[in-house]
Amino acid sequence: GAPYEGMMAELVPYQGHNGDTIYGYFARPLGPGPYGGVVVIHHMPGWDEASKEIVRKLAVHGYVAISPNLHQRYGPGTPEEEATAARAAGGVPDTQCIGDVEGAARYLRSLTYCNGKVGVIGYCSGGRQVYLSACNIPSLNAAVECYGGRIVATRDQLTPANPVAPIEMTANLACPLLGLFGAEDVNPARALVARQEEELKRHGKTHEFHTYENAGHGFFAVDRPSYRQEAAVQGWKEVFAWFGKYLSS
Repeated sequence: GAPYEGMMAELVPYQGHNGDTIYGYFARPLGPGPYGGVVVIHHMPGWDEASKEIVRKLAVHGYVAISPNLHQRYGPGTPEEEATAARAAGGVPDTQCIGDVEGAARYLRSLTYCNGKVGVIGYCSGGRQVYLSACNIPSLNAAVECYGGRIVATRDQLTPANPVAPIEMTANLACPLLGLFGAEDVNPARALVARQEEELKRHGKTHEFHTYENAGHGFFAVDRPSYRQEAAVQGWKEVFAWFGKYLSS
């Protein structure tokens, strides 16, 4: 007979930065596990339908996954309204992001059917936050950065909310990092991707970078004109190979 397939998805509360109650969109396969865990960091447009779809995709592939609403404190409202309010407030502070992601990882590890290994994946501004998280949360086991902008930041791009360029934190990167980029992207442009890789090599960090031709920023985004089928399909293969390697029991 066919193998059993089942999944559950719902909103769950957990303790984020400063003990605040944060909601995460959570999905799990309905087997006994044990499963690796993944924290999904949503992109700048917010905790939207596309971000939640990624959580479900991970569950289909055998991971317990959660996407915290990093814009929750700027609501209540639609994802668009919360994202706009977050931007108007100067953006999500890095310390707050780290606290919320760390809390989400702790939540996943507390589940009896999680194997205790947790990775993180994020897109666009979430790609930057992946780099940030991986350099500040020593308990993470794997990271996937999808076209993270402003990891290499110029002085004028630093703000009170984002006071240090993540590239400066590379020495503290505590887990293997996979980077997926589009050759036509301008943020991060090829030279900035090269700069990132140079820094990772300099510090002897386990990493693997892939850059796809005929693809730019947001090539994973199925609901946007930036979507590039070939790059996205290949990119997902790399993601599941990476998590398979570092998050399996």
